[in-house]
Amino acid sequence: MQSLAEQQDKYIILIIDDTPNNLYLVASLLEDTYHIKVANHGTKGLRIATSDPPPDLILLDVMMPEIDGYEVCRQLKANPATHNIPVIFLTAINEADDEHRGLALGAVDYITKPINPALLRARIGTHLSLYNHTRILEQQVATRTADLEESRRQILLRLGRASDFRDNETGNHIIRMSNYSRLIAQKAGIDDHFIELLFTAAPMHDIGKIGIPDSILLKPGKLNPDELAIMRKHASIGAEIIGEHEDELLQMARTVALAHHEKWDGSGYPHRLKGEEIPLAARIVAIADVFDALTSNRPYKEAWPIDLTIRTIMEGFGNHFDPQWIQPFKSALPEILLIREKYLD
Repeated sequence: MQSLAEQQDKYIILIIDDTPNNLYLVASLLEDTYHIKVANHGTKGLRIATSDPPPDLILLDVMMPEIDGYEVCRQLKANPATHNIPVIFLTAINEADDEHRGLALGAVDYITKPINPALLRARIGTHLSLYNHTRILEQQVATRTADLEESRRQILLRLGRASDFRDNETGNHIIRMSNYSRLIAQKAGIDDHFIELLFTAAPMHDIGKIGIPDSILLKPGKLNPDELAIMRKHASIGAEIIGEHEDELLQMARTVALAHHEKWDGSGYPHRLKGEEIPLAARIVAIADVFDALTSNRPYKEAWPIDLTIRTIMEGFGNHFDPQWIQPFKSALPEILLIREKYLD
């Protein structure tokens, strides 16, 4: 008898057949090589197929009461958790149309009874090898994709820091405001995909400051009207630097760079967008950016106290900021303050 550890190292084969003799016969042919699970009807087989650990391959009888093998196969292939598990039909039916139907449902093979032991072992070995190879390739692709995504995120982060270093000694502004943006979006219950795009794109919001002269960007006092007009060009410059792309992350980065200074009442820049004309990502980033700007030292001002900043932000909902975001901001505040302490300049 094999130990539990030895059984766990084996591929798991699930046999689904309503005839006890068939279950015993097939199991006895394979139990020395594989870890065997059995089900005497389709419903039980579906339940075992979704258990942990799942089977690596399923041997499935066609003719069963209540729910036949074709329906079991259809449900297996419709479920993302079991879709990729190879299914081999074992059946006494030997008609071309029946074989075609089984393969069309997603089965990888069709073996007729009575079972030829050598053929059964060979077919199982082949399909397990293919399945394992596919899983290895998928894992490699997933790992490579994750690596590329992280590289892209780091590039955008560093580009954002490049712009931030021009008027901020540590570049922590973009770390704080991107985390603030994510926290606010999470409190609103937005889907995770959008939130991660927002978190990654937010650091690019001020990339256009690269194009603003130091005499204006670092001026230790209030800007005059001409200087202010030049400073406001950083939004359009940022959008031009990022450019237009099919990639959704770069699209969001461009949107944030271009529109994060638009205001809910239409008094913002560069295009005086109003209300929901302002893209959602930019509306969220606007709250995070202003909060951090007010609580940070800048060449032209000292950092504001937290209580004054919060009061100013709250008063800004409905004119500067989208009023629907007042509650997510309030909910995120405790965590926002922790982020601020962690990444102080």
